[in-house]
Amino acid sequence: MSAKSEISNWQFSAFLENNNSKFNKNDILNVLAKQDMDEAYQIISGWNNYSPTPLISLNKLSKELNIKKIFYKDESKRFHLKSFKALGGAYAVEKIIKGNDKTVISTATAGNHGRSVAWGSQKNGLKCKIFISEFVSESRAEVMRNFGADVIRVKGNYEDSLNECIKQSNQNNWQIVQDVAWKDYKLVPKLTMAGYSVMMKEISEQIKNEKISHVILQAGVGGMAAAMVAGIARYLNYIPQIIIVEPDSAACVLASIKTGKIEKISIDKESIMGGMSCGEVSLVPWEILKNSVHYCVTVSDDYVSKTVKYLANNQFSDEKIVGGECSTPGIASLVGLSNNHEIRKTINLNDDSSVLLFGCEGDADEELYQKLLAE
Repeated sequence: MSAKSEISNWQFSAFLENNNSKFNKNDILNVLAKQDMDEAYQIISGWNNYSPTPLISLNKLSKELNIKKIFYKDESKRFHLKSFKALGGAYAVEKIIKGNDKTVISTATAGNHGRSVAWGSQKNGLKCKIFISEFVSESRAEVMRNFGADVIRVKGNYEDSLNECIKQSNQNNWQIVQDVAWKDYKLVPKLTMAGYSVMMKEISEQIKNEKISHVILQAGVGGMAAAMVAGIARYLNYIPQIIIVEPDSAACVLASIKTGKIEKISIDKESIMGGMSCGEVSLVPWEILKNSVHYCVTVSDDYVSKTVKYLANNQFSDEKIVGGECSTPGIASLVGLSNNHEIRKTINLNDDSSVLLFGCEGDADEELYQKLLAE
């Protein structure tokens, strides 16, 4: 079956319009300040081997979906860490230690954030303790060890690993560098988000005179999505339609948008999109997302392997793209939305639309990536 005929059957799982949507630039920049984003870009762009990651045209997919343009921000080439998370954790480490080489850094992670924190700690000559759940692959753990981190595996899910990280860090006076915010812990998550916003700064320069009509943003706890919304407020002079995509098994942002307050959901089965399998949106991102998001959509794991293969076999673009599992839901959701004529009208998706997607990781989990290619 060809990609064209196969994707015509793709569907989203759930769709929700945000009744409280009222994008307010000043409110957003009160949460993540423009000077913090500008400083992050100034510092990160000065790191060794920095260069903007590619903005690729998914020209073959846009033709099949009858959409003017589809842009894909390819974070598989972000430094040597293969993920946008390289921008966040490492930057937060550098900012928070303020030259203190005696600090012990700690974090909990599903993989890519920990890799960034480990790299940032290594760059600054610091010891690093990383807590992972039983669901994080050994290949991801080994990469973090290769950056000098002490990796501690915890029974249970991501939330269990985070709780253990907080407990041991408090006992040992370690500095937690987490991309999740909670009461009295907001500075570091804001630093990681400021790091992520570098992507939107780059995009604003890469699109030149093109106007983006729709942005689809992956969400786990919401840090990247909120950082991109803040980047839109900072670097674009217009407001595209903002769509959040989540695994249908872990749609904590959709659940929260539906009620207008943070909802903690139970995850009965972990998504293969492990970095997005989160049960609760983080406090700082929520302050940005709750009123700025226009729509939420969820997708099943069924399209992960197919999307990975179509990207790799240049069936969506003239270029062969290495996209990991968490790079797939933006594409899968766009196809599902596009296949639904009523929803196309609702979100004003048409042959004059220019859509921005995020390939937020490459083969960061090489073992899983090869497995997905082989399915």
